[in-house]
Amino acid sequence: MTAQQTTGRVTRRRVRTRANLLDAAFAVFAAKGFGRVSIEEVCEAAGYSRGAFYSNFDSLDELFFALYRQRADLIAQQVADALAGDGPDLDVPASVDRVADVLLLDLDWLLVKTDFLVHAARDPAVAQSLLDHRARLRGAVADRLARARGHTALPAVLGDADAAAHAVVAAYDGVTTRLLLDKDVDGARAWLKQLLTALLTDGGGSRP
Repeated sequence: MTAQQTTGRVTRRRVRTRANLLDAAFAVFAAKGFGRVSIEEVCEAAGYSRGAFYSNFDSLDELFFALYRQRADLIAQQVADALAGDGPDLDVPASVDRVADVLLLDLDWLLVKTDFLVHAARDPAVAQSLLDHRARLRGAVADRLARARGHTALPAVLGDADAAAHAVVAAYDGVTTRLLLDKDVDGARAWLKQLLTALLTDGGGSRP
């Protein structure tokens, strides 16, 4: 085996180890909360030693932030993909259905995100990571709404596409707070669909 092949195998193994640690940490954080989890618990859940942990992360904080960025980027991309398929006309109910299905599939993610929000409230650097994620979500929504301008009417009270995207994310925040308390995913999905459809339609009409 050549040195290049050996390096390739080591790199693939490290990537796999890192991914397994992130997956295990996600489950442990969702079950217990970030502040109640130790490195040993993450290692045990992943089936690795502390050495494997420290070869990938300097601290539990670093792992937590890496996990958050990974999941946040995935969800932002899913939202963008869910909104990308239509032509210039915006089919609000169909688009809302796709976005709601993406945003409310994972209650564990909402628990982890809430932990991250608490940390962000106390640390400006962490807050910036959360703000960046929210900006990506809003950007995906705003881009779709902007492409619909001139083809599909939006309520004038929402202002421009960016302001409308802020309203969409705010509605999501409110619905997910309820979801965290009552654990009714189906109910939350249905309520979000109704709320966003009402928010983004102007009496059901379109511009002539």
